[in-house]
Amino acid sequence: MIKSRLLRSTIAFTLITLSPTVLAQDAKAPAGPSAEDNARVNAPLPPAEAAMKAHVMFLASDAMKGRDAGSPEYDIAAQYVAAQYYAAGLRPAGDNGSYLQSVPLLSFRPADKGTLTVTRGGTPVTLEFGKDYIPGGDPERLSTVIDAGVVFAGYGIVAPHLKRDDYKGVDAKGKIVAILSGAPGGFDGEERAHFGSNANKAVIAAKLGAAGVIVIETPGSRRPFAQLADHWQEWRMTWADAKGNGHLPAKGTPSLAVISIAGAAKLFGDDKGWAAAIKAVEANKPQLKAFAARATLAAALKTERKMVMSSNVAGIIPGSDPALKDEVVVLSAHLDHVGVGRADAKGDTIYNGAMDNAMGIASLIEEAKRFRDPGKAPRRSVMFLAVTAEEKGLIGADYFAHNPTVPKDKIVANVNLDMPVITYKFEDMIAFGAARSTLGETVARATASVGVGVGTDPMPEQGFFVRSDHYRFVQQGVPSVFLWPGMAGVGKEAFERFLTNRYHKPSDEITNPEIMWDQGVRFIEANYVIAREIADADQRPAWKKGDFFGTLYNGYGAK
Repeated sequence: MIKSRLLRSTIAFTLITLSPTVLAQDAKAPAGPSAEDNARVNAPLPPAEAAMKAHVMFLASDAMKGRDAGSPEYDIAAQYVAAQYYAAGLRPAGDNGSYLQSVPLLSFRPADKGTLTVTRGGTPVTLEFGKDYIPGGDPERLSTVIDAGVVFAGYGIVAPHLKRDDYKGVDAKGKIVAILSGAPGGFDGEERAHFGSNANKAVIAAKLGAAGVIVIETPGSRRPFAQLADHWQEWRMTWADAKGNGHLPAKGTPSLAVISIAGAAKLFGDDKGWAAAIKAVEANKPQLKAFAARATLAAALKTERKMVMSSNVAGIIPGSDPALKDEVVVLSAHLDHVGVGRADAKGDTIYNGAMDNAMGIASLIEEAKRFRDPGKAPRRSVMFLAVTAEEKGLIGADYFAHNPTVPKDKIVANVNLDMPVITYKFEDMIAFGAARSTLGETVARATASVGVGVGTDPMPEQGFFVRSDHYRFVQQGVPSVFLWPGMAGVGKEAFERFLTNRYHKPSDEITNPEIMWDQGVRFIEANYVIAREIADADQRPAWKKGDFFGTLYNGYGAK
């Protein structure tokens, strides 16, 4: 799962900064598991538990070096999943009759510090790199040159359902839009995460005809601007189109730079609108008044790019109902993790990703077998999709959502499995996004049939609904849910212990003594029942009428 801090970070203009691999040294593991660890890992288990564990043993082994997207080890992992799909009886659903869908990944970063020049009253002032600004990379082009007027649009949010328009009173067409990072209070957790994304803000600006976007650090930010400057040349990632140019949601409207408060003072000078905006932020006012700056801004930036190929892995069980078989329910999980990075206290540099997300992939494979075992095909077709580059910003899922290997309008639902923490006997399940569509009722019925209730989101402020691969299906209007073991009973404590001690660390390994494989089997069974009911239902899933995400992305049933 991608980290929330990366979604919030002002340096992540439109896409997610690369994982610890950018800081990697050679892969290094300690001397090896102890005899005690080996005895525990290799202890016999009942067949269903052993089958699940075997997948994790391979995918999270040191030999896989953390399954970084684009690495040879990831490619081996993809071939492993394809072989398991074949063994489970799935038909290929990738490219050219194979299980693999090629995904062209494009890494990009600023090639140099660039220049940003403010002109006010005929007097040009060059902003200072590292103190006033940090340049952005532009995946669409190698050279970006823009000279335009500037408008300030508060937090850059347009939300008609809340009667909110941060652009009210200004014309953004042909201008560089300056927006504050993050989002104010007043939204629910999922909507706040959506509106706090600089990528989504840039999409709004692009729809209004903006020439470019600059993000201003929020006044009072606890993260020193100088810390951002330490990472200004980190690689970011997107997918490439047929011409080799990077996909940008805000097509034609690049995110040019992050501007410090000091840089904003030079940009806006004595503009009264900026002084009023500072006071409003300090007073915790949720909405700021837009204004047109009296200065222009000239940006000259260069971008370095490199291409690497990776793959999604797709297999399908064809539907059996003549009226419904062309509709497709997609079950997804990400195959990648974060590769090789900083050493921990033991000197281990391999981020194995056992729980995140070898466990999700193992669940996906074993769920496919359950569809096969009853001997009765589902009414709708069911696709099993292992995606690449989730840790880079949900890239593989985004590529598939834009370039599906089945007709896009026939994808009726997505159920996503990402980092199921199975270190405790779970009493309920959490289905992020369930309340937004009829999938909520489906999940409730299905989980009740296996003796598991449905819990509420324990951390709504984290916005988990927008932080995993299902969100890319949501953005294509597809009703989607993201499933986790719930937080009832000891669940919350166990989950938080995993986040503190193992999440995105070399210690997320198969040797974790807390893993309970019988709970993994329960998780698989609950997921199977949910997916089976979706596949066999008379009606396709629909968004709840008026739901924010369903309406925003023109989803079925929302309007």
